[in-house]
Amino acid sequence: VLGGASILIISNRKETKTIAPIPGLIAIGAIHHHLVSKRLRTKTGLIVESSDAWETHHFATMIGYGASGVYPYLTYDTIINAHNTGKLDTSKPVEYYLDSYIKGVGKGLLKVLSKMGISTMQSYQGAQIFECVGLGQEVISKCFKDTISRLDGLDFEDLEREIITRHRAAYKDENRK
Repeated sequence: VLGGASILIISNRKETKTIAPIPGLIAIGAIHHHLVSKRLRTKTGLIVESSDAWETHHFATMIGYGASGVYPYLTYDTIINAHNTGKLDTSKPVEYYLDSYIKGVGKGLLKVLSKMGISTMQSYQGAQIFECVGLGQEVISKCFKDTISRLDGLDFEDLEREIITRHRAAYKDENRK
Protein backbone atom coordinates (compact mmCIF):
# COMPACT_ATOMS: atom_id res chain seq x y z
CA VAL A 1 0.00 0.00 0.00
CA LEU A 2 2.83 2.37 0.85
CA GLY A 3 4.31 1.47 -2.53
CA GLY A 4 1.14 2.59 -4.28
CA ALA A 5 -0.87 -0.64 -4.60
CA SER A 6 -4.55 0.23 -4.74
CA ILE A 7 -5.70 -3.40 -4.69
CA LEU A 8 -4.19 -6.26 -2.69
CA ILE A 9 -4.99 -9.84 -3.61
CA ILE A 10 -4.88 -12.19 -0.66
CA SER A 11 -4.57 -15.68 -2.08
CA ASN A 12 -4.13 -19.21 -0.84
CA ARG A 13 -3.87 -20.54 -4.40
CA LYS A 14 -0.23 -21.62 -4.02
CA GLU A 15 -1.23 -24.56 -1.85
CA THR A 16 0.75 -27.68 -2.62
CA LYS A 17 1.29 -31.09 -1.09
CA THR A 18 3.79 -29.49 1.31
CA ILE A 19 2.22 -26.04 1.73
CA ALA A 20 -1.10 -25.83 3.58
CA PRO A 21 -3.36 -22.83 2.90
CA ILE A 22 -4.17 -20.17 5.47
CA PRO A 23 -7.97 -19.90 5.69
CA GLY A 24 -9.24 -16.91 3.72
CA LEU A 25 -11.26 -15.48 6.61
CA ILE A 26 -8.27 -15.57 8.99
CA ALA A 27 -6.07 -13.91 6.35
CA ILE A 28 -8.52 -11.18 5.39
CA GLY A 29 -9.32 -10.37 9.01
CA ALA A 30 -5.65 -10.08 10.00
CA ILE A 31 -4.70 -7.97 6.97
CA HIS A 32 -7.77 -5.73 7.28
CA HIS A 33 -7.04 -5.02 10.94
CA HIS A 34 -3.34 -4.46 10.30
CA LEU A 35 -4.14 -1.89 7.59
CA VAL A 36 -6.69 -0.21 9.88
CA SER A 37 -4.09 0.04 12.67
CA LYS A 38 -1.61 1.62 10.22
CA ARG A 39 -4.32 4.00 8.89
CA LEU A 40 -3.92 2.56 5.40
CA ARG A 41 -7.15 0.60 5.00
CA THR A 42 -9.02 3.25 3.02
CA LYS A 43 -6.19 3.44 0.50
CA THR A 44 -6.63 -0.08 -0.89
CA GLY A 45 -9.17 -2.70 -1.82
CA LEU A 46 -8.76 -6.27 -0.60
CA ILE A 47 -9.65 -9.18 -2.84
CA VAL A 48 -9.63 -12.71 -1.40
CA GLU A 49 -8.75 -15.50 -3.83
CA SER A 50 -9.67 -18.49 -1.76
CA SER A 51 -10.13 -22.24 -1.85
CA ASP A 52 -12.34 -22.12 1.23
CA ALA A 53 -15.19 -19.96 -0.04
CA TRP A 54 -18.07 -21.95 -1.51
CA GLU A 55 -21.25 -20.96 0.32
CA THR A 56 -22.95 -17.67 1.08
CA HIS A 57 -21.82 -17.58 4.70
CA HIS A 58 -18.16 -17.76 3.65
CA PHE A 59 -18.61 -14.77 1.35
CA ALA A 60 -20.61 -12.89 3.98
CA THR A 61 -17.97 -13.29 6.67
CA MET A 62 -15.05 -12.44 4.39
CA ILE A 63 -16.81 -9.29 3.19
CA GLY A 64 -17.93 -8.50 6.73
CA TYR A 65 -14.29 -8.59 7.82
CA GLY A 66 -13.00 -6.35 5.06
CA ALA A 67 -12.91 -8.10 1.68
CA SER A 68 -13.88 -5.92 -1.25
CA GLY A 69 -14.42 -9.05 -3.29
CA VAL A 70 -14.07 -12.82 -3.09
CA TYR A 71 -12.86 -15.07 -5.91
CA PRO A 72 -13.69 -18.69 -5.01
CA TYR A 73 -11.22 -20.28 -7.41
CA LEU A 74 -11.58 -23.84 -6.13
CA THR A 75 -15.36 -23.71 -6.43
CA TYR A 76 -15.05 -22.49 -10.01
CA ASP A 77 -12.48 -25.18 -10.78
CA THR A 78 -14.81 -27.80 -9.27
CA ILE A 79 -17.76 -26.66 -11.39
CA ILE A 80 -15.61 -26.65 -14.54
CA ASN A 81 -14.23 -30.12 -13.73
CA ALA A 82 -17.71 -31.51 -13.04
CA HIS A 83 -18.87 -30.15 -16.40
CA ASN A 84 -15.83 -31.45 -18.27
CA THR A 85 -16.17 -34.94 -16.79
CA GLY A 86 -19.90 -35.18 -17.51
CA LYS A 87 -21.05 -34.95 -13.89
CA LEU A 88 -23.12 -31.94 -14.97
CA ASP A 89 -25.41 -31.83 -17.98
CA THR A 90 -23.05 -31.01 -20.85
CA SER A 91 -25.90 -29.88 -23.11
CA LYS A 92 -25.60 -26.59 -21.22
CA PRO A 93 -22.35 -24.61 -21.40
CA VAL A 94 -20.15 -24.44 -18.31
CA GLU A 95 -20.91 -20.69 -18.15
CA TYR A 96 -24.52 -21.60 -17.33
CA TYR A 97 -23.40 -23.36 -14.14
CA LEU A 98 -20.89 -20.66 -13.19
CA ASP A 99 -23.53 -17.95 -13.71
CA SER A 100 -26.07 -19.94 -11.67
CA TYR A 101 -23.57 -20.28 -8.83
CA ILE A 102 -22.74 -16.56 -8.89
CA LYS A 103 -26.45 -15.63 -8.93
CA GLY A 104 -27.13 -18.00 -6.03
CA VAL A 105 -24.37 -16.51 -3.89
CA GLY A 106 -25.52 -13.00 -4.82
CA LYS A 107 -29.11 -13.74 -3.81
CA GLY A 108 -27.87 -15.32 -0.60
CA LEU A 109 -25.82 -12.23 0.24
CA LEU A 110 -28.82 -9.97 -0.43
CA LYS A 111 -30.87 -12.13 1.94
CA VAL A 112 -28.21 -11.84 4.66
CA LEU A 113 -28.04 -8.05 4.22
CA SER A 114 -31.81 -7.60 4.25
CA LYS A 115 -32.20 -9.70 7.41
CA MET A 116 -29.71 -7.40 9.11
CA GLY A 117 -31.39 -4.24 7.83
CA ILE A 118 -28.40 -3.26 5.70
CA SER A 119 -29.20 -1.74 2.32
CA THR A 120 -25.79 -1.63 0.61
CA MET A 121 -22.79 -3.89 0.37
CA GLN A 122 -20.61 -0.88 1.16
CA SER A 123 -22.30 -0.58 4.57
CA TYR A 124 -21.75 -4.28 5.20
CA GLN A 125 -18.09 -4.44 4.15
CA GLY A 126 -15.86 -4.44 7.21
CA ALA A 127 -18.85 -3.96 9.55
CA GLN A 128 -17.93 -7.03 11.66
CA ILE A 129 -21.48 -7.69 12.75
CA PHE A 130 -20.79 -11.22 13.88
CA GLU A 131 -20.09 -13.07 17.07
CA CYS A 132 -17.13 -15.45 17.25
CA VAL A 133 -17.79 -18.93 18.53
CA GLY A 134 -14.94 -21.31 19.22
CA LEU A 135 -12.01 -18.94 18.72
CA GLY A 136 -9.72 -17.78 21.50
CA GLN A 137 -8.87 -14.18 22.36
CA GLU A 138 -5.44 -14.45 20.70
CA VAL A 139 -7.08 -15.12 17.32
CA ILE A 140 -9.91 -12.66 17.85
CA SER A 141 -7.60 -9.80 18.83
CA LYS A 142 -5.40 -10.37 15.74
CA CYS A 143 -8.00 -11.22 13.09
CA PHE A 144 -11.43 -10.19 14.36
CA LYS A 145 -10.69 -7.27 16.68
CA ASP A 146 -13.59 -6.06 18.80
CA THR A 147 -15.78 -9.01 17.80
CA ILE A 148 -17.86 -10.36 20.65
CA SER A 149 -17.10 -13.86 21.88
CA ARG A 150 -18.87 -15.40 24.84
CA LEU A 151 -16.88 -18.62 24.63
CA ASP A 152 -13.14 -19.12 24.52
CA GLY A 153 -11.73 -21.47 21.95
CA LEU A 154 -8.94 -22.27 19.54
CA ASP A 155 -5.67 -20.36 19.52
CA PHE A 156 -3.29 -20.15 16.55
CA GLU A 157 -1.54 -23.41 17.47
CA ASP A 158 -4.89 -25.20 17.58
CA LEU A 159 -5.85 -23.73 14.20
CA GLU A 160 -2.49 -24.79 12.76
CA ARG A 161 -3.05 -28.38 13.90
CA GLU A 162 -6.54 -28.42 12.36
CA ILE A 163 -5.32 -26.93 9.07
CA ILE A 164 -2.46 -29.42 8.82
CA THR A 165 -4.75 -32.34 9.66
CA ARG A 166 -7.23 -31.35 6.92
CA HIS A 167 -4.40 -30.67 4.49
CA ARG A 168 -2.83 -34.09 5.04
CA ALA A 169 -6.23 -35.73 4.64
CA ALA A 170 -6.72 -33.93 1.32
CA TYR A 171 -3.43 -35.31 0.03
CA LYS A 172 -3.63 -38.71 1.73
CA ASP A 173 -4.14 -40.73 -1.47
CA GLU A 174 -1.26 -38.89 -3.12
CA ASN A 175 0.96 -39.54 -0.08
CA ARG A 176 0.50 -43.30 -0.51
CA LYS A 177 2.07 -43.29 -3.98
